[in-house]
Amino acid sequence: MVRNMRLVLAVMSTFLLQGCVTSLVKNVVTAPVKIVSKTADVLTTSQSESDEKRGRQMRHREENIGELARRREKARERCADGDKDACKKAADISEQIADERDRSY
Repeated sequence: MVRNMRLVLAVMSTFLLQGCVTSLVKNVVTAPVKIVSKTADVLTTSQSESDEKRGRQMRHREENIGELARRREKARERCADGDKDACKKAADISEQIADERDRSY
């Protein structure tokens, strides 16, 4: 009776462990492929990521130009009131705006 029980357990464990062994072999075989694809994904930049980065740069540039334009307008108002230093500052800011617009990313 005990011998039959052991035989039944041995046969059942063989069938049950086949799934585990198959799963383990599959994981071992596919691991190098997964590692290579993950590495390639990390090392490359997709087109959408490039577009997002370019968009952020353009928004940042426009923000800088807007801030400079507001500062230039204030300097021009003071210049119109007779402040000679403000006139020079307005001209300097105008050059900064032109440089910012000419800068390429």
